[in-house]
Amino acid sequence: MSSAAPTLSLPGDPPGGRRAVRVWGIGVAVYFVAIIFRTSLGVAGLDAADRFDVNASALSTFSILQLLVYAGMQIPVGLMVDRLGTKRVLTIGAVLFTLGQLGFALSPSYGMALASRALLGCGDAMTFISVLRLGARWFPARRGPMIGQVAALFGMAGNLVSTLFIARALHGFGWTTTFVGSSLAGVVVLVLLLLFLKDHPEGHEPPPAEHAGATYVRKQIAASWREPGTRLGMWVHFTTQFPGMVFLLLWGMPFLVEAQGLNRGTAGELLTLVVLSNMVVGLVYGQVIARHHAARAPLALGTVAMTALVWACAIFYPGDHAPMWLLITLCVVLGACGPASMIGFDFGRPANPPERQGTASGIVNMGGFIASMTTLFAVGVLLDATGDDYRVAFSSVFVLEAIGVVQILRLYVRATHRERDHHVVSRVEAVHVPA
Repeated sequence: MSSAAPTLSLPGDPPGGRRAVRVWGIGVAVYFVAIIFRTSLGVAGLDAADRFDVNASALSTFSILQLLVYAGMQIPVGLMVDRLGTKRVLTIGAVLFTLGQLGFALSPSYGMALASRALLGCGDAMTFISVLRLGARWFPARRGPMIGQVAALFGMAGNLVSTLFIARALHGFGWTTTFVGSSLAGVVVLVLLLLFLKDHPEGHEPPPAEHAGATYVRKQIAASWREPGTRLGMWVHFTTQFPGMVFLLLWGMPFLVEAQGLNRGTAGELLTLVVLSNMVVGLVYGQVIARHHAARAPLALGTVAMTALVWACAIFYPGDHAPMWLLITLCVVLGACGPASMIGFDFGRPANPPERQGTASGIVNMGGFIASMTTLFAVGVLLDATGDDYRVAFSSVFVLEAIGVVQILRLYVRATHRERDHHVVSRVEAVHVPA
């Protein structure tokens, strides 16, 4: 397979342009707000532990339940997007995650707070796949890698809002005011998408699909799963995403404060560095992959190797605390995890036809969140079992990385051969399309 990405416009490719950017931007804004809500617990973990009087395992349950709902919803959401369209699914998602954030603000008990995070996770699950589908409907296929990375970049900007503003607001205004105020952002994006978002440009309507209930669902899932590129994409997402997500979503702040002896202000700045690194690396990875598809696997595996190396150096550093330069390096490297996980979609997308894009993206997207959920649980249990020994607890990362790397290497050759065959067929069809 050539290392250069194809620049050929395929039959039915949408034109892109300014209107595409405006419409797609509304979808990205919904995803941006969903990420703010998702990651707000990452800077409020210690506050939540005090508010609900819970230990490490119970605290991790917030994020585990949220990610469990998120991961479990991925295939159903993919099917919903393929069947109902982007606008309807994003609308449902925005309503749910806004209600979840508001409920979390007002919850008087641990149980109600858990239910609110589950509702938030359900709404959050409907956003990213919808945004990927929206990009595929409004932009040419050759723009796919860059569009995906830019969408993820805006998502990380939502994370930046959490680390910079939510954390400060918690200390300045308190729990209820901060979370109620942030939920208003969900109302704003809901109004925007209802008024201005369209599923696809005129003249590029998707072909009508036959939906036959359970039979259709089984066929969509089975056909997507049979493609090696879908499974490879899932394992790439599984292996690359979770170290950065676990660090940002919950355990980064406690690790930096309790294990490394930093104050909360400095720890917050390091979490911000993870987000900034993610945004920069995302642009670089998107440009590289758009020009050289053969770089996908080396970038993914290289990110995994570098993450494992720096993670090990930080947690096993001799002495009580790792030096600041090493913690900074760790945060910069963790910033590459999100962009590397997007490479999974670049394996899954060309392996499936347009009518299965949502389903395939759902399968891919499950990978990283299953890994994150597993690691969040393992870290919480191990911290309680070992008396807050972060070296033991954070070592669970290496187990999942090893499993993922084995699966990536097993599937890579089959998936790339299959993709090359699909690309040859697409070129032939493009050549024979009548003017």
